[in-house]
Amino acid sequence: MTLTTNPPAAAVSLPAARHPLAWVPTLYLAQGLPFYAVALVAGLMFKSMGVPNEQIARWTGLLGLAWVFKALWSPFLELARSKKRVVVAFQMVGGAALAGVALALQLPAWFAVGIAFFAVVALASATHDIAADGLYIASLTARQQAAYAGWQGAFFNAAKFISLGGLVILAGYLEMRIGVAPAWSVIFGLLGAALAALGLYHLWALPATGERASSISTARGVAATLADVMRTFFAKPGIWVAILFIILFRAAEGQIQTIGPLFLRDARDVGGLGLSTAEVGAVYGTAGTIAFLAGSIGGGYFTSALSLRRAMPWLILAMNLPNLVFYYLSVAQPSSLGVIALALGVEMFGYGFGFVGVILFIMQVVASGRYQTAHYALGTGFMQLGFVLFKVVSGDIQQALGYQHFFLWVIAAAVPVLLLSRFMRLEAEPNAA
Repeated sequence: MTLTTNPPAAAVSLPAARHPLAWVPTLYLAQGLPFYAVALVAGLMFKSMGVPNEQIARWTGLLGLAWVFKALWSPFLELARSKKRVVVAFQMVGGAALAGVALALQLPAWFAVGIAFFAVVALASATHDIAADGLYIASLTARQQAAYAGWQGAFFNAAKFISLGGLVILAGYLEMRIGVAPAWSVIFGLLGAALAALGLYHLWALPATGERASSISTARGVAATLADVMRTFFAKPGIWVAILFIILFRAAEGQIQTIGPLFLRDARDVGGLGLSTAEVGAVYGTAGTIAFLAGSIGGGYFTSALSLRRAMPWLILAMNLPNLVFYYLSVAQPSSLGVIALALGVEMFGYGFGFVGVILFIMQVVASGRYQTAHYALGTGFMQLGFVLFKVVSGDIQQALGYQHFFLWVIAAAVPVLLLSRFMRLEAEPNAA
């Protein structure tokens, strides 16, 4: 990653830059695959293997701490001579660890060994994200960042629907034919192979823009830079209010994205919809995929045209459509798969459209100024902290309240960020440090 935004002192001969659409979508697909393997696919696998909801939420939530604390080691990546090579290397490591999960499921101590491999996936993925985001910021102008934020968000989250769509449908099919553990071994093996294949593609596709030898050559120098990164970040005007805004932005989402798929799977006599593994994959992989991609790409262009300040209230409202959708499903408990798919399409459109808001807020407001990439890593760490804090407790809250009252609680949890947005600074300070 690049800690400063200063240009290189001397001109460097670089190959012609490829069009952003040749690498932005696949870069963020590779960022999303291991993230959702840990955050969502693991939960459905654990559900199929009989693990209780509260344990699923707790363990997958704790694994998410890798993305919270990634900024603490982000400056040490400055010792690497090439962000591109760091990106590719950690895609390969993540692919190998996902293959390790596939093997672990065949062992007697599958849960403990699987959690260990998931921890490697999480650490590799979080480290990869730092370099990938640095490459994105260094390679694109501010206007391009806004325009392609929709593609960035779309393909990061398209990984969710590749996983919850096609791969979960395949898992449901295989569960009935070869058994639960072998079925999920196939799924995680395919995820690992896909991530490794993306790494090979990125050896060719990723730009070299901004790559140079680091001006910091020792770990002591990096540690000093880290201290300065932290000092300047927390010295930004209004930073604590901004951190609170980022954390609350994902308060409802962290809960709904954890419990929602488990609600779809749980039996109707305990308040769920009683869908099979394959049916959950089908509804997310059809209407959900199309609606999410449309919402995410549309949200990027909408914000680029309107400005972040004017777009933010609409983005927050859209982000919280899923809460209303799941409350409706918990009350109506429709049996028609078409009705459920339509409702989840509305959910995914709103989620995709609104997610752009927090990404651009961090990128253009919180991370503006010196140490742009490192401050972006800190901002996204706090974003993940909001997701993890509410994810970890979501299973216990759901068990205490039941599904209907839980979804009402999630609707209420979305109100504070909407109120706070009216008092937020939504543009960078001039000459921000």
